[in-house]
Amino acid sequence: AVAFPPIYFPPAPAPAEGPSVTIPDIPGTSGYNISEFIVVVGFGTPSQPSALLFDTGSDLSWVQCQPCTGHCYQQNGPLFDPTKSSTYDVVRCGTPECSVAGGMCNGTTCLYQIGYGDGSSTTGALSQETLTFSSSRTFSSFPFGCGTTNLGDFGSVDGLLGLGRGQLSLASQTASSYDGTFSYCLPSHNMSRPGFLSIGAAPDTGKVQYTAMIKKPQYPSFYFVELASINIGGYVLPVPPSVFTSKGTLLDSGTTLTYIPSKAYALLRDRFKFTMKGYKPAPPSEELDTCYDFSGHNAIFIPGVSFKFSDGAVFELDFFGIMMFPDDAQPAYGCLAFAAGDDDSFSIIGNTQQRSAEVIYDVAAEKIGFVPFSC
Repeated sequence: AVAFPPIYFPPAPAPAEGPSVTIPDIPGTSGYNISEFIVVVGFGTPSQPSALLFDTGSDLSWVQCQPCTGHCYQQNGPLFDPTKSSTYDVVRCGTPECSVAGGMCNGTTCLYQIGYGDGSSTTGALSQETLTFSSSRTFSSFPFGCGTTNLGDFGSVDGLLGLGRGQLSLASQTASSYDGTFSYCLPSHNMSRPGFLSIGAAPDTGKVQYTAMIKKPQYPSFYFVELASINIGGYVLPVPPSVFTSKGTLLDSGTTLTYIPSKAYALLRDRFKFTMKGYKPAPPSEELDTCYDFSGHNAIFIPGVSFKFSDGAVFELDFFGIMMFPDDAQPAYGCLAFAAGDDDSFSIIGNTQQRSAEVIYDVAAEKIGFVPFSC
């Protein structure tokens, strides 16, 4: 069983391995009206701060830019102003970067256009600029989108930081200097410890469980893993591994919930309900159909949940990776943070399940590691 409030044991300091740089991350629910996670970096010389959601499911980073000739949504800070930077430049047509971005042009200026799965989009000039990642580390001539038509729900962030597998992502652009590795820890719901995003080698604490990073040619930017089974309170869901492996499983920082095949979800939900008989059921909340009213309880006990992968690696979820409390106005209202996915598509391990674990993307070695209870 997993109890809340959880008991934390501070990790022993580990020796650093190779070059790395780390910045804090925060939930987008903390003032940005989105369910993804945010880092603040700088663009330009002098640096103009930008609060960006970071996304392992997309490549090109972008910010909203002046002059906003199409449509810009309301963001918390000022728009990036290229005219105030001495290091800004557009990417020219005919360059390799322009070809990777799709090869669209307006005169000699390369353009970019990106559409996301939820229907949102961004369009503008493909550009390059000095990216200030931290006070001690900058990346010059970093390719990014200077977005002048940005449509859809991005909350009130300034743009997006792409961490996908494609050539234009931050992960790929920094691979030669930082061993092709990055990691993050998404802070737990109760924010007991700060989260972080690191570029470079993660210290080996001996607690990491690595699984193979799977490539799917039809989704070149995505990071897949081979989920084989789910354990809930010592009970392994009675479905064959092929239920998960036939379509594969996407690991994504930009999706909130975890979506699994409907047959597996029904078994998980029913087992969860069976172990939660001592708590009062509550109405569903949108996709979350297994909810409870925990009013009057000083502690909540739920069954532990872990993912097991085909190569034997195990990822144990945090309390807030299993339960979600979707309404701040009702702090005692909690729901199982899983949903039934599209059986014709891959499963997705979303950011709720990843909270409080350090997730290590060793792209060079094609493996992904999990270190539970790291933030």
